[in-house]
Amino acid sequence: MSHDAPVLTQNEERAEALLVRAIGIPALTANIVNSTIGAGIFVLPALVAKGLGAAAPLAFLACAIAMVLFVTCFAVAGSRVSLTGGLYAYVEVAFGRYVGFLAGVLYGITAITAVAGVVNVLVNSIGGVVPLLGNPIIRVVVMFSVYGVLVVINVRGVRAGAGAVTAVTLAKLLPLLLFVGAGIFFIHPVNIAWSGWPGSKALGDSVLLLIFAFVGVEVGLIPSGEVKNPARTVPRAIYIALAITTVLYIMIQLVAQGTLGTDLANHPSTPLAEAAARFLGNLGRTILLAGATISAFGFVTSDILSSPRILFAFGRDGVIPAWFAHVHPRYRSPDTAIVTYAAIAFAFSVTSTFEALAVLSNVAVLLMYFLCCAACWTLIRRDVRADGPPFNFPGLKIVPALAIVAILWILAHATRREFAVTAAVLVVASVLYWLRRSAVRRS
Repeated sequence: MSHDAPVLTQNEERAEALLVRAIGIPALTANIVNSTIGAGIFVLPALVAKGLGAAAPLAFLACAIAMVLFVTCFAVAGSRVSLTGGLYAYVEVAFGRYVGFLAGVLYGITAITAVAGVVNVLVNSIGGVVPLLGNPIIRVVVMFSVYGVLVVINVRGVRAGAGAVTAVTLAKLLPLLLFVGAGIFFIHPVNIAWSGWPGSKALGDSVLLLIFAFVGVEVGLIPSGEVKNPARTVPRAIYIALAITTVLYIMIQLVAQGTLGTDLANHPSTPLAEAAARFLGNLGRTILLAGATISAFGFVTSDILSSPRILFAFGRDGVIPAWFAHVHPRYRSPDTAIVTYAAIAFAFSVTSTFEALAVLSNVAVLLMYFLCCAACWTLIRRDVRADGPPFNFPGLKIVPALAIVAILWILAHATRREFAVTAAVLVVASVLYWLRRSAVRRS
């Protein structure tokens, strides 16, 4: 084992032991599906159709195949490391605290760019009902208001934030199910007929963008310390969740493509709402716009509740200035971290588009997946085991290698800008990390 590999302290072991292993396959599957299906699918069908035309479903299949490799690595790692923390715990056990820290930083980049992109979806969805939002100044005011309201809610306490998250869970799935259930009868076969096989670059560019809709499995795996029989539950839950998500996504794309045809690419902000208008009239358009708005608001609410805790933890550990770990004297919430996180996300929202932010987020998350797949291979090689026999099957050792190849192929379609932004953040974070380590050793 690496000399820097983490060893749980007595307090950490006691904390893990206090957790109740009560999450079974149905509950974990539902948690993963809920974490995966978000606001992105209300927008991505138009962006994928723009690159691939009627062959757009191929990008969904390519994403699903790649995700099967990724989640198999997650399942194998999850069956060998049953600590709470998901991917970050797997990476930390395999490679030590520094690489685990980098995985946490990559998660931070993923979260902040994703929420900034989804706020664009939120404003665009509202703009479908209120055309006044087409004004750039009004857009900025609405974005500021969204962040401002959520900052106030979450600074006033985690309980209020958690209540807001619970309120939007079902509301984002019902419009999508209605869209597929009604729209399947209005698909025109000529609209989904391929004119030819897409090129590798077009497919790769679309997969790099579309992976945004599939990310979320790792969020559902964070409570691994509370899963019953993780070696059995984790793999079954993630495969079932991935199958449900993929089928739903492909049906959404087919309905949108089948009803709008080539016109789908002309509605990058509200494609599903425009498709619904074709077979459900203005009521259908309103329902889908409401669904996109609720889904986007739900995602942003959940993110502002949880992700600022990364800044709080880094401040607490001395990696960044200690005032980031400030706690509100009355509400006992990490107010400085919440305000700072929201301010950075607001800046990204105002200065970029959903498409650009989605790609930037995906680069960070794919690098995090890379670390996890490499960690999976290391855990297999060391034969690290948790509770009971780990998830195993013939040819297991080749899966991490295939997953890494898939990640590298997808990342090859990113631009220098996305890599430069991610690398700059990692370099700054690494310098702060090692300065902190040196200070601790000296003291």
